[in-house]
Amino acid sequence: MGDAFPVELWQGIEAFNQGHFYACHDILEAIWFQAEEEDKKFYQGILQIAVGLYHFGNGNWRGAVILMGEGLSRLQGYLPDYAGLDLEQLTQDAGDLLSTLQTLGADRVGDLVLLTPEDEPAINPATADKTLQGKVIRSRPIIQKSSITKEE
Repeated sequence: MGDAFPVELWQGIEAFNQGHFYACHDILEAIWFQAEEEDKKFYQGILQIAVGLYHFGNGNWRGAVILMGEGLSRLQGYLPDYAGLDLEQLTQDAGDLLSTLQTLGADRVGDLVLLTPEDEPAINPATADKTLQGKVIRSRPIIQKSSITKEE
């Protein structure tokens, strides 16, 4: 693993966590091209999950399923954490979302609502307004710092 990760990685993670998935893609793609070989799949995996979420947001079920699946596959070699990031949680959350999308199918992609961590406390399924009735509600994946500490 590269000892020092560029500041752009953290900018890309911030964009991802704010739901700016295409911006995340652009930021990480720029450093992916110049990354050390051992880090390339790491960057590519995150940016593919981001683009999958971007496609989902545009109602493109096929693009979402393909890109999220490819991104998850690329991150497998970096689990449970890499570059100080909790990739285990990210891949679990993104994998759960991918499974939900596959179960719903292309015709029902609009029935899935992703909530941000800020949205979740405000949503009570028992009292949700009519726009959420009949929808499948899931948390949007976010990238968290790893809680694993490494000894030097």
